[in-house]
Amino acid sequence: MANYTPKNSNSAPSTSTPKQDRMVVPTSKSTSSPRKSLKFLIYGRTGLIGGLLGRLCEKQGIPYEYGRGRLEDRSSLIADIQNFRPTHVFNAAGVTGRPNADWCEFHKTETIRTNVAGTLTLADVCREYDLLMMNFATGCIFEYDDAHPLGSGIGFKEEDKPNFFGSFYSKTKAMVEELVREYDNVCTLRVRMPISSDLNHPRNFIRKISRYNKVVDIPNSMTVLDELLPISIEMAKRNLRGIWNFTNPGVVSHNEVLEMYKEYIDPSFTYANFTLEEQAKVLVAGRSNNEMDGTKLKAEFPELLSIKESLIKYVFEPNRKTSAV
Repeated sequence: MANYTPKNSNSAPSTSTPKQDRMVVPTSKSTSSPRKSLKFLIYGRTGLIGGLLGRLCEKQGIPYEYGRGRLEDRSSLIADIQNFRPTHVFNAAGVTGRPNADWCEFHKTETIRTNVAGTLTLADVCREYDLLMMNFATGCIFEYDDAHPLGSGIGFKEEDKPNFFGSFYSKTKAMVEELVREYDNVCTLRVRMPISSDLNHPRNFIRKISRYNKVVDIPNSMTVLDELLPISIEMAKRNLRGIWNFTNPGVVSHNEVLEMYKEYIDPSFTYANFTLEEQAKVLVAGRSNNEMDGTKLKAEFPELLSIKESLIKYVFEPNRKTSAV
């Protein structure tokens, strides 16, 4: 139960679309308060995840509000909490860079301010008010190595320490994850290459790679938001904490995703590949490629689909423009 006076103290959103309504609510086994008592405070209104969270709350009848404060401004966060009195806080805010993570290489202090100082401030304020914080983080802090070779099926686990620091964005995310581990009121969800059924959203991984001149063809773990965001709400209801790999089990390559795009959306679509070495010549910072171990999340939610099954069910079938064979 949240306490709206600090510990040791003396004293509206977009409407959902038909595609997004396909998100399935997982069966709850929570023993906490009834749904009507839930109140979610969400940070990251303008982002892909934050926007979808609001629509999910509407669908499930959960009262919610988007935070008005800036993450690095402690007093504004406290005002949000005292005004809205939430039961849970969802942090989907952060700097990823526009148009891509290379932006962070030239705006390092701004990136630190939000991704490190801001996230830590929100976690600390939530702890002060005895609130669980659902923190949408990233799995782009790992890269294939000798212990987790490409194609081996051996994924990085929740207890593994980051090994990828090839971009400043990933460096800040690795840094803050290590610090947030010390907060027992935080549930960290490692998202990777987020995908939704809204193929027009500029932050959707499929939309991004379908507009690249060339792509690398490397298998990666990815997150289908239409399936996993409802699970994040259920995780909040279950009071789950700690670090979780928040990806669908298994891996899928860029080429496999684009072949599905051709099959279901646009048979005339074409794409080209290039190597990691060629990619490095056109990017300022490196990019993470890895497989995340999905054992922990799958054990909690046995119905969770593999990445390829989830892509077909939640993304490509609802958007199908070609005739089914």
